[in-house]
Amino acid sequence: MAILNKKSSQELIDLEDKYGAHNYHPLPVVLSKGEGVHVWDVEGKKYYDFLSAYSAVNQGHCHPKIVGAMVEQAQTLTLTSRAFYNDRLGEYEKFATEFFGFDKLLPMNTGAEAVETALKLCRKWAYEKKGISENEAQIIVCKNNFHGRTTTIISFSNDPVARKNFGPFTNGFIKIEYDNLVALEEALAKNKNVAGFLVEPIQGEAGVYVPSEGYLAKAKALCEKHNVLFIADEVQTGIARTGKLLAVDHENVTPDILVLGKALSGGAYPVSGVLANDAIMDVIKPGNHGSTFGGNPVAAAVAIAALEVVKEEKLAENAEELGRLFRSELETYIKDSSIATLVRGKGLLNAVVINDTEESDTAWNICVALKENGLLAKPTHGNIIRFAPPLVMNKEQLLDCVAIITNTLKQFEK
Repeated sequence: MAILNKKSSQELIDLEDKYGAHNYHPLPVVLSKGEGVHVWDVEGKKYYDFLSAYSAVNQGHCHPKIVGAMVEQAQTLTLTSRAFYNDRLGEYEKFATEFFGFDKLLPMNTGAEAVETALKLCRKWAYEKKGISENEAQIIVCKNNFHGRTTTIISFSNDPVARKNFGPFTNGFIKIEYDNLVALEEALAKNKNVAGFLVEPIQGEAGVYVPSEGYLAKAKALCEKHNVLFIADEVQTGIARTGKLLAVDHENVTPDILVLGKALSGGAYPVSGVLANDAIMDVIKPGNHGSTFGGNPVAAAVAIAALEVVKEEKLAENAEELGRLFRSELETYIKDSSIATLVRGKGLLNAVVINDTEESDTAWNICVALKENGLLAKPTHGNIIRFAPPLVMNKEQLLDCVAIITNTLKQFEK
């Protein structure tokens, strides 16, 4: 009977269109199963996943160790709120702080929540430790950033789609060019009320923009010089995605505040967090900040398992090796291509720039063609396609995917 009542992809798409808010524009594929680097649609067609839920599924779909931890904990205790202690949170906090090298963890659920937490923490530190007058703190951010879509975060976005008709916006932010140390130094020198510098080590949503070599280390040094907190948003770039545990590790930078999410749970459950040392985190007192679900027992169990998988399966090392291979193979193709102009990235966070305008639908049409050929990816900023498979991919699978991508691009060569 269940088989007889099974809905088609189009019927399920129509359901979402009728009953769901239209806040996304998904690729026309309806997925019902995932395992490792593969997903299947409701008709049973198999695909390589080259988005990894925006780098949340670094450990692969439905990793048995992560799912096992989630199921086991869900059968015992799911939620206590922070009104009471639970027997998993302290263990998770100890594990995570030792894993990343910080004194304290403030657990939350989503990436945007974690960014908001970091902003509040930075401001409170500025007033209580740096001596900035209350309500005068400024935080430097980069143009073309993507840190989430809450009202405060879109206040310092320059994406018109994210901002239009959502004001009035929150003050207290200074926008500078990404990968521009001169602009950062000028902003720090001009304003004695700067509390922090919030930056993505690689701008993912903007099109996988990798900054110049040394940018992060020199930016951190400038922040130290001016007694300003360096806040690294590693929600997308963290947890082995770029070939190191954290993207800042490529330049041996230790952030003052580290923001994590997405792959912190391997995509199995909403888990995010902010890490900092005692001198910063101790400004947070009872009642200052919180979340009913933040630090719940299931999240704690899942996050420990997810991080153990990263270490045990050497996912950072695999991302580094396969990322180099991916870019090398695509560069060889692009030399003689009229449709693709550039491949860039670090580890297994990469993008191919399509030879058309941001307003064109060429990149979208290529992604639809990739879907037909068994690989799922999405455009970003109109003419850029992001490629970010689960980090459990092997060399044979990667080369198979490169063949799918290049053969699809050939369909669009002029």
